[in-house]
Amino acid sequence: MSSEKILVMGPSWVGDMVMAHSLFQLLKQQNPAVQIDVAAPAWTLPLLDRMPEVSEKIALPFKHGQLSLMERIQFGRHLKDSHYTQSISLVNSLKSAILPFAARIKKRTGFLGEMRYGLLNDIRQLDKKVLPKTVERFVALGLPKNQQLPAIPQPILLADKENAVNVLIQLNTAVTSDKVLGLCSGAEYGEAKRWPANYYAEVANAALDQGWQVLLFGSDKDVLVTQAINEMTQSRCIDLGGKTKLGDAIDIMSLCTTVISNDSGLMHVAAALDIKLIAIYGSSDPRHTPPMHPDAVVEYLALPCSPCFQRVCPLQGEAHMACLNNINPTTIISRLKND
Repeated sequence: MSSEKILVMGPSWVGDMVMAHSLFQLLKQQNPAVQIDVAAPAWTLPLLDRMPEVSEKIALPFKHGQLSLMERIQFGRHLKDSHYTQSISLVNSLKSAILPFAARIKKRTGFLGEMRYGLLNDIRQLDKKVLPKTVERFVALGLPKNQQLPAIPQPILLADKENAVNVLIQLNTAVTSDKVLGLCSGAEYGEAKRWPANYYAEVANAALDQGWQVLLFGSDKDVLVTQAINEMTQSRCIDLGGKTKLGDAIDIMSLCTTVISNDSGLMHVAAALDIKLIAIYGSSDPRHTPPMHPDAVVEYLALPCSPCFQRVCPLQGEAHMACLNNINPTTIISRLKND
């Protein structure tokens, strides 16, 4: 058992990588001596740096959506000398199964996905009714076939609060309140997952008036939204939109006492940091990708048109974006008053 060495082909989405931590913990529970290496896109590695179960983080150089067949084969052959005893593919694409095959890993586990016969030799058939949640599917791949799921470990990210303070100093700001609200107004998937910016601003104004300090989180793609929210609060927030790398954002978020977030990667980060979380769902389904924290509050209207899983709402008139527009800011503000 001590020689067990597993290569996990990790997901590309931040939220999915957070949920993958449940699998890593399970593998360690089954064999504390197992070595877990994870191969994934470079932008996800800051998450892995905060998961002590992961030994080696392998940045994949391939561009999103490209087959890059020969490059994947060559990369896999390079890993042959690592002598992995098993690979687990958390991505169901054909591309993700090429590398473990080229590395000649003896046991190659994954769901069938895109017709991966031959590339995988421990193939699982995915029954979405039996495994409705993404995290359940990840954990199931760490178990023998057809074994019943155990209690699923909650993802936990280890943040560096000293780094958070130093990054804020570099940005000429600081957290000075014992009540800190983080707002995550972005969602890379599309606008049908984004609660309106003016709603976030209304919550921010209410919190600021109650003595909270408010931090606005977001990637480069969210800059216009975080700027708009800050303008609607007379620039009373700390706008971090586009100003921090993922690892720094994780560390800074650990300073928050409460986070309000769309269904996004940062929502899962907040849950894994053991922060009080209010998660707002629109086009997606909290039964499929819920925040992995027992105390998380989920705001979801479950309208007849939800979940549609569309990037852009296909409806017009009053029905357009009703799944999010009808979640009133006063509902969210009332949650804060309990703190």
